[in-house]
Amino acid sequence: MNSGDFQGVVTLVLIIAFLGITWWAYSKRRRKDFDEAANLPFDDEDDESPARDTPAASQDAAESRQDKGDKNT
Repeated sequence: MNSGDFQGVVTLVLIIAFLGITWWAYSKRRRKDFDEAANLPFDDEDDESPARDTPAASQDAAESRQDKGDKNT
């Protein structure tokens, strides 16, 4: 078996894998799971909004000004 035969076998295996993954992704059994996953960003089960942190750079700058006694805060 030379390198051309090996490359042909690898190409055939990759084509079969691609077709298998495509068939799996578009099968009717997976549709419900993918629809649920697609709607996850819109799920409002948790009414808590994420806490917004202040950027670390501005927080460090404010702390360093206070440590030095700087009045420009």
